[in-house]
Amino acid sequence: MITTTSEISAEEFAAGTGWEIKPEGACKGEVCVPLPDGYSATHAADRLGMAVVESETGGLLAFGPESLNGRALVTAKAPEVVLPDLDGREFHLSSLRGKKVVVVAWAPY
Repeated sequence: MITTTSEISAEEFAAGTGWEIKPEGACKGEVCVPLPDGYSATHAADRLGMAVVESETGGLLAFGPESLNGRALVTAKAPEVVLPDLDGREFHLSSLRGKKVVVVAWAPY
């Protein structure tokens, strides 16, 4: 999830991460992680093992996926990504579901 501030509502956090904030904590499906100090996006991210990275120039924050044990992602399922292929047609990453895939990313900065 990418945002311009760490002061995001519980609803925005749920929409961006899939973790719903409830009285018992941050919950996704059957899993709930207690938030003993109450809700704040950065506190919830810390409890869920999400990396929070701020751009060097400021203005953007990225919340990474959860890793509840701090060592591995909870799932290896990639989000839906749609990009143009070399001929300009839409390519859906989900078309490769069930196959092993290596994603290589590059940025010119």
